[in-house]
Amino acid sequence: MTHNKHVITGKHFESNVQIEVEIEGGVITAIKEVSDELSNDSIIAPGLVDLQVNGYQGVDFNHKPLDQTQWSQVIKSLAEVGVTCFYPTIITNSNEALTEIFSGNIQQLKCIEHRHVVGGFHLEGPFISCQDGPRGAHAKEHVRPPSWDEFCRLQEVAEGEIKMITLSPEWQEATDFIKRAVQSGVKIAIGHTAANSEQIAEAVHAGATLSTHLGNGAHPELPRHPNYLWDQLAEDELWASVIADGHHLPESVVKTVHRMKVRKMILISDSVALAGMKPGTYQTPVGGEVTLTSDGKLHLSENEELLAGSASHLLDGVKHCVQKGIMEFPEAWCRASVQPAKYMGVTQEKGIQIGAPADLVVLRTVTNGWEVEQTYKGGEEVFKKGE
Repeated sequence: MTHNKHVITGKHFESNVQIEVEIEGGVITAIKEVSDELSNDSIIAPGLVDLQVNGYQGVDFNHKPLDQTQWSQVIKSLAEVGVTCFYPTIITNSNEALTEIFSGNIQQLKCIEHRHVVGGFHLEGPFISCQDGPRGAHAKEHVRPPSWDEFCRLQEVAEGEIKMITLSPEWQEATDFIKRAVQSGVKIAIGHTAANSEQIAEAVHAGATLSTHLGNGAHPELPRHPNYLWDQLAEDELWASVIADGHHLPESVVKTVHRMKVRKMILISDSVALAGMKPGTYQTPVGGEVTLTSDGKLHLSENEELLAGSASHLLDGVKHCVQKGIMEFPEAWCRASVQPAKYMGVTQEKGIQIGAPADLVVLRTVTNGWEVEQTYKGGEEVFKKGE
């Protein structure tokens, strides 16, 4: 990987001031305001960080391991929509299947030029609720209680690259598991859960710090109170990720989570393999025949009210939040870039400042939002529109 010195000019995504950003050695080495004579319509922003990606543009992380071509394809495709770091999400499956997926992918990633776009893996399950509703589309036959021994075996074949686990604290084994995972440096999120108030409080005390796609992976009907949504909103130590694609949650719910969590709210895509594909009807291994509409809604063909996953990318979530008046552009962008990076404790949380990694996106305002012109990872251009 080369780290040549170069300069990017555009408006700072927060201040709207025209700046010149110098990059060398993979980091930002200088930031200067420039005169109006050098101004252009471009916007410079930190790269997007997506904590939950199940697949994208036909690539699915949850079957057999990807080959090098598929990894390169998905990294480039996500760079086209401003993503400079993402966490491939592996969901509930048999131990044998999970072992194959992690071991195979780790070996392939070692040979990929831009492998550091992959921040690590997010293991969503298999230690989740077995109840219909909270379980979502996860296979019931593979749901099981948290097992530290099993996780250690998976982490070994993943060579330490499992950085986050989503689980349900309703299992008796959950508290001890959470403590051990946190001590080992793994982030623990609560999700796909039917846990009661006491179990959620115990999980937070043990070290859980995030609610995964809060408001989804839940029963269609809940007691007025208490319930696990109120409990998670009320826990000050919990961050919350949300799918703001306009289909998974009403705007009122996204706004409520934002008001409650403020800077501890994170936007995620939770995209599946059909995200970024053309509208149409597709056959999938989980949902059978599904339909992708022109507005990005992915639903079972037999019932449009039943979603079949998220077909949106993270930039879509930013656009939705801004266009629906939930938050202003700079704030929405932060919720999809520096805030998830801060949650994970990685250097991208520095955003645009001297010494920060040069993980940057150059945008242009268009009729329906923003369009990515260039994407940089560690100072290297990984995408340029038209090339």
